[in-house]
Amino acid sequence: MSATLSASALLAVPLAPLAGSVLAGILGTKFGGNRIGRTASHSLTILGVFIAFVISAMTLKSVAIDGARFNETIYEWMVVGGLKMEVGFLIDGLTAMMMCVVTFVSLMVHIYTIGYMEEDEGYNRFFAYISLFTFSMLMLVMSNNMLQLFFGWEAVGLVSYLLIGFWYNKPTAIFANLKAFLVNRVGDFGFILGIGLIAAYAGTLNYGEAFAKGGELAKLSFPGTDWMLITVICICLFIGAMGKSAQFPLHVWLPDSMEGPTPISALIHAATMVTAGIFMVTRMSPLFELSDTALSFVLVIGAITALFMGFLGIIQNDIKRVVAYSTLSQLGYMTVALGASAYSVAVFHLMTHAFFKALLFLGAGSVIIGMHHNQDIRWMGGVRKYMPITWITSLLGSLALIGTPLFAGFYSKDSIIEAVHESHLWGAGFAYWAVLIGVFVTAFYSFRMYFLVFHGKERYDQNPDAHHDDHGHGHDDHHHDHKPHETPWVVWVPLVLLAIPSVVIGYMTIQPMLYGEFFKDSIFIDAARHPAMKELAEAFHGPMAMALHGLTAPPFWLALAGVVLAWYMYLVNPALPAAVQRAFSPIYKLLDNKYYMDWFNEHVIARGTRALGTGLWKGGDQAIIDGAIVDGSWKAVGRIAGVVRWMQSGYIYHYAFAMLLGIFILMTYFVWFNR
Repeated sequence: MSATLSASALLAVPLAPLAGSVLAGILGTKFGGNRIGRTASHSLTILGVFIAFVISAMTLKSVAIDGARFNETIYEWMVVGGLKMEVGFLIDGLTAMMMCVVTFVSLMVHIYTIGYMEEDEGYNRFFAYISLFTFSMLMLVMSNNMLQLFFGWEAVGLVSYLLIGFWYNKPTAIFANLKAFLVNRVGDFGFILGIGLIAAYAGTLNYGEAFAKGGELAKLSFPGTDWMLITVICICLFIGAMGKSAQFPLHVWLPDSMEGPTPISALIHAATMVTAGIFMVTRMSPLFELSDTALSFVLVIGAITALFMGFLGIIQNDIKRVVAYSTLSQLGYMTVALGASAYSVAVFHLMTHAFFKALLFLGAGSVIIGMHHNQDIRWMGGVRKYMPITWITSLLGSLALIGTPLFAGFYSKDSIIEAVHESHLWGAGFAYWAVLIGVFVTAFYSFRMYFLVFHGKERYDQNPDAHHDDHGHGHDDHHHDHKPHETPWVVWVPLVLLAIPSVVIGYMTIQPMLYGEFFKDSIFIDAARHPAMKELAEAFHGPMAMALHGLTAPPFWLALAGVVLAWYMYLVNPALPAAVQRAFSPIYKLLDNKYYMDWFNEHVIARGTRALGTGLWKGGDQAIIDGAIVDGSWKAVGRIAGVVRWMQSGYIYHYAFAMLLGIFILMTYFVWFNR
């Protein structure tokens, strides 16, 4: 069936956005002389992403309906010993789904950006960056080998760095992109160690060949220890996922990345880049299934992230940061599913989350435009009547996020909770209660934001910072004391198009993706050791029956309790939150300081590293290398030269005396040792 998928057509998927990025980035900026204008720049990049989306949708149809598959080398770079380094594509259900998610969300973000960045000086540069990111993400998800996977992995990290610091005149943006870059380097160090171990012991970087040797790797121990080699490999790979997918304690970069423009928050930090770690672990399921220890590690880390990052969302007042902490929590849910060996559920939630979280981020950006740059939800209120389209789409996104029955998020989120409940791994009990409590927390902070923004008393005229433009990018230069207004069609059309799958995609796809054969050759599960998916399949009787049963399940009532509590605290009795804050001030302070993780990183790790670096610099570089080796060697040569120069006087009688002395020493030596 692989003949039904053309290598040329597949190659066009990543290359079309790359071409748009290159043209806009060179011809549309000072670098290339500003030869094309804004219209040409956004038209070229949107066309490139649109072509990629159309081909991706056709590919998904061929894979899902016709059973088509593709796994071939496109270009062989070099061979080192028996290790092949190549560019190749692996197209199966997992890849085809990811291709469609990446290209569709990217297309919506490209269209949205026309309105959001309308008056920004870096308009063309921004389009070049987001199109380049799309190329990088597509190379990552389409790869059939770990070299190409690592290339895409690092490329999305690089473009993320450029986009977070897009407003490079803002000190906070520069700090945020440097923080993201450094934290991801920690994760990537573990990731490349995992890849290196596979290359060393399996002798290949190709997915299929490495997975075929998984049984052999499972029999080996890590040299010098009694650790299982496969466990070390999987944990190293997951450390890479912890960095990219912002899992505790490598989560600290993602909230600060909100310093970048809102469109990249939707594209990179909700729908695509941060889900790369989830995709990678799913792709590596044949290896992870061989180590219960690694799966338990994944399960516990995900549970910590899902619950404790959700708590932080409760106290945020910046509209984008509320959604950012929601992203962290939902990534924790996906990771919990991975640890429970419910890989298909993890990527199912990845897909549904991509739509409704991109919708919420773009909705937040629409509110920011309509509120004339105000991002503080405390100074909003009553926006519903001024921005009806933004209101209804944001409500749909919020309902999907909290897992309302029949909405997309319900099917994926409830499946995660049930999967971890059926898991028998160490840590599953803690993980189950974490994700269950997280349902209440998610509903509370989501509707806290919703009620403060769209309902209640209008407070935008009370904003103490009303006459300060915190962004400095000038995409909306209206006076701040004007009433809110609905955004242009290029902003709200993507909201509507994202709202549709946020409502229906879960109902439509749960059967084939979780209980059908959509992922039959993409994901491997040892059902005997990890029976969670098997038990879920036995209890599934269709999406409608699942929704009706969900109305009686604990997650629904917990979500409803969170919504009702948010309604009471922020609409009925708005004095209550301040009273609660005073009563629980130590807990509030802990949350406000983000569990002091930033403080620990800056004052312990950073200072310790700086002290170590200073010691290596002064003790190693200056004292040993410069002092002993470099300076010491020339000083020694100088001293030897001084002695030799003294001996080479140029007088014949000195040389004659030296010759006689030498003869005397030799004669004495031979006489003494030949007695």
